Amino acid sequence: MISPGTASSPDSLAQRLADSGLRSTPQREIVFNDLLKHRDHPTAEEVYARVRNEMPTISLATVYNCLETLVQCRLVRAVNFERGPTRFCPNLHPHAHFHDEVTGHTHDVDLPPNLLEQVKQILPSGYNASSIEIIFRGKAGQPAGVPAAAS
Repeated sequence: MISPGTASSPDSLAQRLADSGLRSTPQREIVFNDLLKHRDHPTAEEVYARVRNEMPTISLATVYNCLETLVQCRLVRAVNFERGPTRFCPNLHPHAHFHDEVTGHTHDVDLPPNLLEQVKQILPSGYNASSIEIIFRGKAGQPAGVPAAAS
């Protein structure tokens, strides 16, 4: 059995799909492997552009369907930044995202292991959180020791 935080191999793909009553297909495998290989929080269009090199007959609709299936089977997470396109993250361990508003890049940010428990303490009485999503937005800061450019 695969723990909720791991989705790191084609074997986990086949098992999770089977657990959901689905079968592994070459299209699902190539999309999943692309997400594992790059881990850059791509959009469906970005995945499509990359996997077409290996599978020229794959369609954008198929990539969207594969990604939706991977999300439903909890092999990847869908990440949304306001009005931008949905991005996909294969890191299932508890973490936040930092979205660089200048470059558009998204980075994983590790969270303290007890954060979910701390959040549960501030929830209204009778409510229970099963997950938490934190998105930081901003831009890369000046590296330490490098003087800021004069404006």
